[in-house]
Amino acid sequence: MDTTITTVDPSSVSSPSSSKQWKHDVFLSFRGEDTRRTFTDNLYWTLKDNKVNVFIDENELPRGENITDELVKAIRRSRMSVVIFSKRYAESRWCLEELEKIVAFQRLSCIFLCVTRE
Repeated sequence: MDTTITTVDPSSVSSPSSSKQWKHDVFLSFRGEDTRRTFTDNLYWTLKDNKVNVFIDENELPRGENITDELVKAIRRSRMSVVIFSKRYAESRWCLEELEKIVAFQRLSCIFLCVTRE
């Protein structure tokens, strides 16, 4: 698996001054069937172990459904997003809706990771 990663110092993500404005330090966007049980799960636990407050969607949306209000709220209330582009990320209408909301709402930064299997 080849992975391009941009690293972030966890202390730069969370700060006391931001605690009232942000509910989550990081919002993870990923295609569940591609990376949920592998790369995304490992990234989630690594961030949590480093005291980063991470939002990850635990529910799998049925095919054809629209992004939920809960997810839109989580994106708005996250300090930054990490988008995990897997090979089939763009095939998911839900992922593309999430990405659209991330680009529209993020005030600080997004990190894009490209994950491929060889």
